[in-house]
Amino acid sequence: MLKAQARPIPLRARPFEKTHVTTPVWLKLIIGRELAPSREEYNHVVDALWDGDFAMDRLVEWMFKYGPKQARELFQQALDEGLESVENCPEELSDFFKTLDSPPDWIDQSLIREGAQFIHGTGLTSAYVLRDLALMGGYLLSGFNQSLVMTGALNNGTSRRVAETGKWWMDCTEPTGLSRFGDGFKSTLHVRLIHGLVRRNLTSKTEWDHEKWGLPLSQIDMVATYLGFSVVMLGGLRKLGIPVGSRESKAVMHLWAYACWLMGVEPKWLVQTEREGVVLLQHTFMTQSRPDWTSRELAQALANEPKERSYKHFASVKRWLTYHQHLSISQYFLGTKKLEQLGLPNNITSWYAVISTPPRFVFYASCRLIPGLHKQQQIKGRKQQLATLASMFGEMEQRVIKPDEKHPAHI
Repeated sequence: MLKAQARPIPLRARPFEKTHVTTPVWLKLIIGRELAPSREEYNHVVDALWDGDFAMDRLVEWMFKYGPKQARELFQQALDEGLESVENCPEELSDFFKTLDSPPDWIDQSLIREGAQFIHGTGLTSAYVLRDLALMGGYLLSGFNQSLVMTGALNNGTSRRVAETGKWWMDCTEPTGLSRFGDGFKSTLHVRLIHGLVRRNLTSKTEWDHEKWGLPLSQIDMVATYLGFSVVMLGGLRKLGIPVGSRESKAVMHLWAYACWLMGVEPKWLVQTEREGVVLLQHTFMTQSRPDWTSRELAQALANEPKERSYKHFASVKRWLTYHQHLSISQYFLGTKKLEQLGLPNNITSWYAVISTPPRFVFYASCRLIPGLHKQQQIKGRKQQLATLASMFGEMEQRVIKPDEKHPAHI
C-alpha cells in the first residue's frame, strides 16, 4: 500500500501535471502499463526525497557520540574481520552488522555470480554505457548534482572520482565480490558510510537548500543511481549490439538489487525485473530538475577525463582517440540537443558507435553459439576492464574513496 503525500514536495521535483508523457505503444506492450506514475506513485517517490538511510544515519550519529575516530576504527574492524573480532562490541555497531550478516531470503548467490560473469563478457562495452550514457546522461538531471558539487566534485579531480567509482563497480562484479568478506561487500559498506557522513555534514550546512533539494543523498537519488547500473546498462548494451537474454537480464538485476540492499536502499525500492526497473527509473526522473550550470561543469570535466589517463605506449594518441570515442558514444545515446545542454561540442558524430555496433553484434551472437568462445570472451573482457581501470588510476593507488580533510566525510 503506497502512503499518501505527507511532507512538502521539494522544488526540484516536477509538478505531477507535467509527469504524464505519452508512452509509445511498443513500449507499453513490453512493460504492460503507462510509464507515467499514478498520483499515488508520484507522492510515494517525491516523499522519499526526504528519506535517507535510516540504519546508517543512526549508526553515524552513534559514531559521533562515541568518538568518531575510535568508532570508525571499530566499524572497519567489524567489516574486515567480523563482529566476533570486536571485543565488547557496542550494541549500536552490533545491531547494524547483524542485519548485514543475515541477508534477505530472496538473495541467490549463484544468480549473482551469473550476473558478474555476464558483465565480464561485455568487456569495455559496459564501461562505455555506464560512463557515456548513465553518468554523462545523469548530469542532465541536476537534482543529482548538488551533493557532488558540495563534496568537491568540480575541483577534486574527475579522473580519480571516476576511477574510484570504477573500482567499486569492479569489486561488486567479481564472482564472489558480494560475499560477506568479498571486496564488493566491503567497498559497498565503505561507500555507504561515506554517504552517511556526507548526508550528516551537508544537512547541517546553511548552503544546503532543503526546500529545494530535500535531503542530501536521499533514497530516490540512491534508487536512480542503482537503476543506472542495472536497467540503463542493460538497455545501453543492447543498443551497442550486445544481445541480452532473459536469464542474463534477471541475473544482472539480481546482482544490483543485492548490492544496493547492502548500500542502504530500502527493500520496497528494489526490483527484480527490467520491466519493473524501467517504470521505476521513469518515476525517479520526476524528482529531477532540469539541466543547469552544474550539469555543464560536471559534463565537461567528465568529457576531458580521458586526457588525464596513463598509458604505457603511444599515450598521446590513445588519449586523443579515447576522448573522441567517449564523446561519440555519448552523442549516439543522448543526441546533439542534450550534448548542447551539457555544454559539449555540437559537431560530434556517432562515428565510433555506428561503426563498432554491427561487428560487435555479430561477434556476441557467435559467442552464444560457441561455448568455448563465450568463456574466452568473459576472460578477455575482464582483462580489458581491469586494464582500463589501471589507465584511469595511473600511478595512484587503486582504492575506493578515502576522504581528505576538505571532504565532508572526513574523520
